[in-house]
Amino acid sequence: MKRFTVLGAGLAGCEAAWQIAESGFDVTLIEMKPQKFTPAHKSEYFAELVCSNSLKASRIESAAGLLKEEMARLGSLTVPIARACAVPAGGALAVDRNIFAKTVTEKIHSHPHIKIEHRVADKICPSDDEILIIATGPLTDGALAGEIEKLCPGMLSFYDAAAPIVTADSVDMDKAFGASRYDRGGESDYLNCPFNKEQYEHFIDELIHAESAVVHDFDVYEGCMPIEKLAKRGLDAPRFGPMKPVGLVDPATGHRPWACVQLRRENEAGTMFNLVGFQTNLKFGEQKRVFSMIPGLEHAQFVRYGVMHRNSFLDSPRVLSGDFSLRSHPRIFFAGQITGVEGYMESAASGLMAGINAVKKAVGDDTVILSEYTMIGALSHYISDESVKDFQPMGANFGILPPIEPKIRDKKERYSALAERALSELNKANTY
Repeated sequence: MKRFTVLGAGLAGCEAAWQIAESGFDVTLIEMKPQKFTPAHKSEYFAELVCSNSLKASRIESAAGLLKEEMARLGSLTVPIARACAVPAGGALAVDRNIFAKTVTEKIHSHPHIKIEHRVADKICPSDDEILIIATGPLTDGALAGEIEKLCPGMLSFYDAAAPIVTADSVDMDKAFGASRYDRGGESDYLNCPFNKEQYEHFIDELIHAESAVVHDFDVYEGCMPIEKLAKRGLDAPRFGPMKPVGLVDPATGHRPWACVQLRRENEAGTMFNLVGFQTNLKFGEQKRVFSMIPGLEHAQFVRYGVMHRNSFLDSPRVLSGDFSLRSHPRIFFAGQITGVEGYMESAASGLMAGINAVKKAVGDDTVILSEYTMIGALSHYISDESVKDFQPMGANFGILPPIEPKIRDKKERYSALAERALSELNKANTY
């Protein structure tokens, strides 16, 4: 009988352990917290969400929504929990982070086939009867990182960033206004801080000249670009990015603002909001000074400042198969952001598939690589595609799916057709 071990109790590790346990096999889940914390993690709970409470769009006709629906149909642990502890966020699935992590932790602890060990893993030497899943996350460091580099030459490093959080009652609602883009969702889902042209240009000038914390020379993934680095690309770069005003009308003027900072509800009670797209590496004092220039945040109370932390991911096309196993060691699987899937649910989905395939491997069945017409399958194909030379993390998006033929010109209809095709393909998959 094969033994199963999962390293790391983030979203990916919890999904992997859950899939193994639900198949009737005993699995040991090793988690270093509370003995050791990464620079980004604070809670003792499993599946801690660090840089955002948003799990992106919920509509099936969106890439992120399709991914979550595929996961739910495959028996995901985290998707039903996320839906059960959702907070209002327009068309997005946002959760109360504490409730989400607490619920995942309780489910894992209560499963009779999951044994939990709280210790720091520093060796990778599975026995002949063991199947190992490494889901230690993008902040893996120390001895374990060294062990992984021995297995997988070509580890790549970059820096990731988290956005600040402010209290709701410190936002000046005489200047800010509640609304979701294009009126999707209730007014309490998002708060909006509008800029006129003069205010915007002054803000950008202060932003690009603000003092940053010292970081080493690593690349930053585009999806987590610090707002000050984006601003240095050009005056209008933030206005066409996280500060875009499209879909919004300032009730004070009756017109679309020149630019806008959106604040997204952080918890169920609506007492905290995070600055959407404002990941940053500015020093804390500079964050207070510069972000207080945002209209409506002049007297904002910051309950968390933005931080940056080192992330690592595998050069996966060179070392991983589409079932998330190592080509050189098929009994060792990787899951989560360390594989180069980018995003919370993408990480969880890779853990789900690694768990399913670990069981397949143990019983002697062929492992499963879902059709590239599905979102999960497209991600697994991407991270294992040896033709990809300059590998960078990839999140769920319709661009990685094969196109619909004949081409559908209307985007909404095209996305709907892609989603319908994906779920049809998923129904054909034999995952158990």
